[in-house]
Amino acid sequence: MLQTFASSISSLLDTRADGHSLPAGLYTREDVFEADIDVFFRKHWICIGLECDVPEPGDATVVDIGNSGLIILRDDDNQVRVVHNVCRHRGSRILNAGSSVISKLVCPYHQWTYELDGELAYAPHMGADFDKSCKSLRPVNFKSIGGLIYACLSDNPPSDIDRLEEAMTERLAPYDIRNTKVAFQADVVEHGNWKLTMENNRECYHCSANHPELCVSFVDLDFGFDPESLSPEDREQAEQHEALYAERTKSWEADGYPSAAVEQLVDCETNFRTQRLIISGAGESQTPDATAASSKLLGTMTRKDLGDTHLWGHNSWNHFMGDHAVVAIVIPLSADKTLVRTKWLVHKDAVEGIDYDLEKLTNVWVATTDQDAELVARSHAGVLDPAYVPGPYSPFSETNLDRFAAWYIDRMRAHGY
Repeated sequence: MLQTFASSISSLLDTRADGHSLPAGLYTREDVFEADIDVFFRKHWICIGLECDVPEPGDATVVDIGNSGLIILRDDDNQVRVVHNVCRHRGSRILNAGSSVISKLVCPYHQWTYELDGELAYAPHMGADFDKSCKSLRPVNFKSIGGLIYACLSDNPPSDIDRLEEAMTERLAPYDIRNTKVAFQADVVEHGNWKLTMENNRECYHCSANHPELCVSFVDLDFGFDPESLSPEDREQAEQHEALYAERTKSWEADGYPSAAVEQLVDCETNFRTQRLIISGAGESQTPDATAASSKLLGTMTRKDLGDTHLWGHNSWNHFMGDHAVVAIVIPLSADKTLVRTKWLVHKDAVEGIDYDLEKLTNVWVATTDQDAELVARSHAGVLDPAYVPGPYSPFSETNLDRFAAWYIDRMRAHGY
């Protein structure tokens, strides 16, 4: 059966034309969804959370990826750990969904009890010769990169995450994300395939028509444009903006803030891109008026004019600014439903109503995420239609979608499809 599925999916992969969106079945079919979970959410590094999700010893939070349940926790030595949410007795889930504060991990079924480092401490009625030492909770391969937690459920995680780690450890250091707190979290279930969610995020072709709040601070031309389609005035403005990028990037880097684009998008396992982007308008933050939402800046930041350090992977996108950060994590739920979990981070000592206004902090990305959810639902409804034929990507503003599709096909092939 698995070979038949692989063969069937392989034929579907063969039909994808360069420069075009994916065939409908790669977005809609259940067998493809199961393959996606196995390949992209088990065998590649994925962002699953943040160190600040578990700020104190005994804090724990559950993240479900397909059939895999993961527990992110902080142990008694103040170390972050990630373990499988599976009791070593008969497989029961140990913690319920959401966040908990615990002194030990106690399975509710038969009371097997684990220390916060995963070691089995108590297993009643198992006999005097029972060896607890080999029944610790199974650990998950993970890396904390600047306070972002990346996990890989495979025993052979891709080694090329090292480039992401090298780039982002330095870039995230001034923001000290480990010492932030989650000021607000929003879970939005988009009615579309996870790849449509990611494709939508990787272009801003749609931004000016659909994201008025975001476009106050975000420059849609940053991700490509056709110069021939612009009026002479707009073309001149775009050229000035490109010149400003070169000047601003040079200035930022001279001040010790790495800013130039670093990307690993094709011919790789770990897919990512980062760049320090200019914030338009007042230039401080992604808020309704582009000014900072929090007067207490992150980490060691003393400036509000350092733009937006953006980072994306194949299941996440992030924006790090002087006053706050926005972290979005994408978790597929089914072939046609995708969870987008967005967290707004502020300095851990910032006080709501004194240092920051929650409405100002969250307004832009609450609106943008809701707008994107509608667009993704429209896209998914369209690819379900028998009239759907894969369409051409813009060679100016959708090149990153073409790269994503090529990477997707390549990684599926590498794993036997």
